[in-house]
Amino acid sequence: MRKNALWLILVVIAALIQTTWLKAIAIRGVEPNLILVLVVYFAIASGEERGMFTGVLGGAFQDVSGASILGHHVVCLVLVGYGVGRLTTRLITEHPAVKVAVVFTAALTNGLLYTFIEYVQSPGSNPISKILAGVIPATFYTALLSPVVFLLVYLVEQRLGRAKPKPRGATP
Repeated sequence: MRKNALWLILVVIAALIQTTWLKAIAIRGVEPNLILVLVVYFAIASGEERGMFTGVLGGAFQDVSGASILGHHVVCLVLVGYGVGRLTTRLITEHPAVKVAVVFTAALTNGLLYTFIEYVQSPGSNPISKILAGVIPATFYTALLSPVVFLLVYLVEQRLGRAKPKPRGATP
């Protein structure tokens, strides 16, 4: 119960930070995706179910706070959470470079899925320019931010969650 409450609090705080303060560290309008980093963290640490639940909750926050149609972020983040959770059962995710590579791949996949969904709904848009100007820079920015977020979440879980066993692949 305590672990679930801590997870919920972490996701809500991250969603609030994502929707309010991350605009302050945007570089040329490109923001990192903090929710995606948490989806990947929990998918690695606790499996695909926790990653998918993180995607549902965080994606709902992003959908409600943004100008997108409800469900776009949720669908993309749930698919990414499931994929990362399944993939990391076959990877050794102890090394930080592997975690950054997983976050990079997840962020790129998330951006491409989201762009594809937008393009299907309004075919007149130009998805290539959106990918080149928004998705790829945000992917790099998110991957660069991920080690710091992974470390902070791990330390909060250790301090407040009093977790006895080490989460699967969650060491900084």
